[in-house]
Amino acid sequence: MALVSFYSISNFYYKDSQAKNTRVNICKPLYSSQSTPKRVRRSANYKLTLWSFDYIQSLSTKYRENDYTSRADTLIVKSMICKVVHPLSTLELIDDLQRLGIAYHFVDEINYLLEMIYHNYYETKDKWNIMDLNLKALGFRLLRQHGYHVSQDIFCNFNDKTTNLEGNLDMDTMCMLNLYEASYHSFENESILDDARDFTFKYLNENLKNNLIINENLSSLVSHALELPLHWRVPRVEAKWFIQVYEKRSDMNPTLMELAKLDFNIVQAIHLEDLKHSSRWWRNTSWDKNLSFARDRLVENFLWTIGVNYLPHFSAERKTLTKVNALITTIDDVYDVYGALDELQQFTDVVSRWDTHLLEKLPHYMKICFLGFYNSINETTYNTLTTTGFLILPYLKKAWADLCKAYLVEAQWYHSGHTPTLKEYLDNACVSISAPVILMHLKFLTSFSTKEEISQGMKRVENIVRYSSLILRLANDLGTSSDEIARGDVPKSIQCYMHETGATEEEARMYMEKLIINTWKKLNKERVDGNFSKFRDFIDGATNLARMAQLMYADGDKHGCPELSRPDVLNLLFNPFSIQ
Repeated sequence: MALVSFYSISNFYYKDSQAKNTRVNICKPLYSSQSTPKRVRRSANYKLTLWSFDYIQSLSTKYRENDYTSRADTLIVKSMICKVVHPLSTLELIDDLQRLGIAYHFVDEINYLLEMIYHNYYETKDKWNIMDLNLKALGFRLLRQHGYHVSQDIFCNFNDKTTNLEGNLDMDTMCMLNLYEASYHSFENESILDDARDFTFKYLNENLKNNLIINENLSSLVSHALELPLHWRVPRVEAKWFIQVYEKRSDMNPTLMELAKLDFNIVQAIHLEDLKHSSRWWRNTSWDKNLSFARDRLVENFLWTIGVNYLPHFSAERKTLTKVNALITTIDDVYDVYGALDELQQFTDVVSRWDTHLLEKLPHYMKICFLGFYNSINETTYNTLTTTGFLILPYLKKAWADLCKAYLVEAQWYHSGHTPTLKEYLDNACVSISAPVILMHLKFLTSFSTKEEISQGMKRVENIVRYSSLILRLANDLGTSSDEIARGDVPKSIQCYMHETGATEEEARMYMEKLIINTWKKLNKERVDGNFSKFRDFIDGATNLARMAQLMYADGDKHGCPELSRPDVLNLLFNPFSIQ
């Protein structure tokens, strides 16, 4: 793919100078020049949370009432999707169900239809040779998304591109849009799909700029895709957007429309209850008061869990992951902002040993931090032990110890003025970005409950964790490095690459964007390779974590700057659809 086309769908670089002015660049020394050492603490001057405890607890919704849930049940007519006969119409319906956020009600039916379509049309070259390009493209995307290994050779005649179009502008545009979206499910070294992505981007972009797409709905879909491909979008965010688009379509199905809106509101009500529960836990830690140097981002941390899995049955898991995210945010600020190097070394040692008897050597604020952290992880371990009978503490302890060691490495780099090579930085930063810790918890919440499953599964999902972590790290660096360097922090991937190669900042950013594309290709391959049905919830969650990274850091640091994430919070958590 040409760099210019990726650059046009990415807007990672944060240029809000006003937000930057909220950060203070404190000099490096931790001691004064007086004879008696005195701690000089750095401060990031983080803004206060926009969402108080009292406000969150005051929120209410009517969509948990039986009248609404009963009505939703009557709208889930599973037989309607099996009545569609034409393969293209079937695939379009499946695509609509997914983008509307209600496909989880039709899992068995969708799996059956995709299996049938795969064997009837996509399994062999003889079958897909005679298919039209639109059917090929939409089927390719949906089948690869669901773990089917469809060859890129399905588009082998794409070099003669103009012969694939029908002469009807709307039909041609939809065909090119489906092929463009399909190209983002490519693996490494799939040059046919790279070529298809470049061609379709140019075709769609030119038609959009020249106002050739008259159909308003189609124009909206095209501009949406060129901004960011569907495969990289967060499902829950996409559902909120697509419901409003679908409502304006001439072929809109009223039953699906009502179900999508009602289901969104009902699930949102469950999310609100989850958030209230997490808010009470957060208040009980008193970290917002006792560790006031750290970011109070409980709502933003909960937002990440909606991105990982918004489904109603994932409620307990969301509460656990919100705790994990909140712990990470605070501990990250201990290492990045507040802690002295000798204190950080001591804290890392205590975490590695997981021993409360060592607390005496920690300063008071670290005692508060470690005990809150220690109790939360032990509670998670206890809950898992009582439900599954399996002790997960050794795995969690190692993951958290690895995270703190990675934080410590970065603190040592900062205090010594060391600029690592890009490889050295990424090897450490893919741990310090915290995705391995989050995903270790997710494994036990979704997939692993016995020693046999762990021994079989840990190795099989290793690459999934690595690629999700790398995308999260690179997206984070692209969105936050300017602010972090300004306040005084270790060089990020952009600065490491510039230092190592002599590249300009723009060239370094483009290189990181290309790395993101290539990492997505590797992640795509892992999602399709092997029999991962047992780990599907985990794999989808890890993929969604990478998607959330590109949402949270596309226009700056939505995690650190609450005013940037406010529209997403309102959209997903507090504002339901109006239903007449």
